[in-house]
Amino acid sequence: MKKIEAIIRHFKLEDVKNALSAKGVQGMTVSEVRGFGRQKGHKEMYRGAEYTVDFVPKVKIEVAVTDNLAATVIQTIVESTRTGNVGDGKIFISDIAEIIRIRTGETGDAAL
Repeated sequence: MKKIEAIIRHFKLEDVKNALSAKGVQGMTVSEVRGFGRQKGHKEMYRGAEYTVDFVPKVKIEVAVTDNLAATVIQTIVESTRTGNVGDGKIFISDIAEIIRIRTGETGDAAL
């Protein structure tokens, strides 16, 4: 099993959600996060004063999938979010040792 975490632009969330649903992904967790990478923030004007936004708002999607679905999910996220500009995001893939569904006690792939 794999845990796929993707940090993406806010406006791409619906595209990713719809694309993953079409591929059979049944659930995901979404969090609003802030951070920076190569962008290192940006400058904005407010009431005539310039200020620096150090942490750029992004969305973090977390999806747990079976090993055989992981490559499809990763490719779907990439295709749904790529604009070709700096700040498109990152995807992190981790192995999951175990999953337990609290309600039923199911474990492993059955708990997904």
